[in-house]
Order: sequence, then structure tokens, then C-alpha cells
Amino acid sequence: MCAPQIHVYAQCDEECPEIFCKKIWVSPEIFNDILDQLSDHPIFQSNSNHPQFPVAIQLTIFLNCAGHYRNAISLEDVALWAGVGLGSVTNCTNHVMVAILDQHNNFIQFPPPNSHDCLWAKEFMKNSACPEWQGGFLAADGSAIPLFQKPGFYGETFFD
Repeated sequence: MCAPQIHVYAQCDEECPEIFCKKIWVSPEIFNDILDQLSDHPIFQSNSNHPQFPVAIQLTIFLNCAGHYRNAISLEDVALWAGVGLGSVTNCTNHVMVAILDQHNNFIQFPPPNSHDCLWAKEFMKNSACPEWQGGFLAADGSAIPLFQKPGFYGETFFD
């Protein structure tokens, strides 16, 4: 039997943020920003005799799940890691996902076309890519983005 590891990461955010980032997949600062945005969401309010886990624990469980892909993690892995039941992993993941989706526009947005980030990315592309990509600004740094399925256009070329 192993003791849950989730509480170790709560202490890692200040003492060793690189360990925190390896398991939670975001820096402690980003974690705290997300937590501040989600904490007041009604999905985390419970009127039952079984109170929910604190929002920070639910977010930690969600990010641990979201940071893995396909068969790299299972509900059992997360449950053992967090020291919770399988149903709790599902509930925490669902609660956080509902809260994030309700605030979609606050979390996910393209930078304005004339922003510093967008202009920098376009300049980078102009100096390092083929002419067809010179106006681009998304993933211009060469980062691989895992896709769910092949794009409709040039799918064989760009599928990662």
C-alpha cells in the first residue's frame, strides 16, 4: 500500500516548483490563477451531507488527469496517487471541466492581431518558415500540438 502523494505537491509549490510542474503540469502561479478564477463557481457548492473536496484538490486531480494522454494514465492511477475513490476522480474532473467551460472565453482566446505576442510570432515566422506560413502566429515556435484527428486539409502532412 502506498500513501497518497497529492498532499506532497501542495508543499512543492513554494519549495520546489519544478516537481509541482512535473505532476500538475502548470506552474504554481498559473495553478493559483486558475484556482482564483474557478473557486466561486456554483458547481463547487454542495448542500448534501457529503461535502466536496476543496476546489484546490479537485483542480489538482483534474490537472493531473488532463496532463496525460490516452493510456498514459487511468482512473485507478489517479485515485491511488490522490488517495481517493474512482468516483471522486470522475466527480472532481467533471466539476472542474464544467467550471472551465463556463468561463471558456476568459481562459481560451486568440491574442489581438496587433498585440506584441502576435506581431512577434509573425516576425518569427517571416524569418524562419516557408512563405505560405509567414502570416501565421499559432504554434509558431514549433511546438507540437497533439490533435484528436487529422485536419481536413493536408492531414497527412500536419497530423501529430
